[in-house]
Amino acid sequence: MQSTGQRVVITGAGSGLGRELALRYAREGARLALADINDEGLKETRQLMADVGGWSFSQRCDVRDYSQLAALAQSCEERFGGVDVLINNAGVASGGMFWDLSLEDWDFQIGINLIGVVKGCKAFMPLFLAQGSGRIINIASMAAHIQTPGMSNYNVAKAGVLALSESLLAELQPLGIKVSVVCPSFFQTNLLDSYHGPDRQSKTDMAKLLQSSPISAADVADVTYRESEADQFMILPHERGRLAVEQKRADPQVIYQEMFKLAARRLQQS
Repeated sequence: MQSTGQRVVITGAGSGLGRELALRYAREGARLALADINDEGLKETRQLMADVGGWSFSQRCDVRDYSQLAALAQSCEERFGGVDVLINNAGVASGGMFWDLSLEDWDFQIGINLIGVVKGCKAFMPLFLAQGSGRIINIASMAAHIQTPGMSNYNVAKAGVLALSESLLAELQPLGIKVSVVCPSFFQTNLLDSYHGPDRQSKTDMAKLLQSSPISAADVADVTYRESEADQFMILPHERGRLAVEQKRADPQVIYQEMFKLAARRLQQS
């Protein structure tokens, strides 16, 4: 195993993509700080990392609470002397037509999937600025590019993560700090364990998409590692996702027509 010596922080590391990212970096010899609200999941991730020879410490952290993120950053400074890679991965699934989503649904989704990323970047920014180096990887979604009906609060949150990442890319580049944003489509993971929304049909539809995906969380983690290390800003792990983004740039009306059909189908099912 070739050691990178990197000091890596991952939120949402207790399962799914966060766990696979931890294992991917561990195989490269990185030291990791693992954060999640799922204590049992963190224990499992640490054990899996130990099985591949990785070293880590874990800390319970709710990304909605800035003080917990600041405490995580302080722990990294004390244990690592700094941070090389911050991966803002923690997130939740959501679904429901706009008129069915409550304001609480919006607050919950935006608070974790968008403001949680803002707070994560903010908590670790003093370390990055003091170092004059580092890398931020924000996990967004294809929902940032293609707004599927029945997911408006999720779409808005992930589009915000993309906009935040583009803003940070420009502001931090002169300071030697690199930024990447990952926009996967649906892939095989336990995302629905965090589902929060009024629409059961959305959850059923998501489950089918997750199960039918040709790639796994481990595949997404591998692409994320390789392309971020190559200083790629926009990381699109799915080929169909890349094609959809190209299509929307070339002729957005084609994408809109597909969204109209999806919306009509959803209304017929309700």
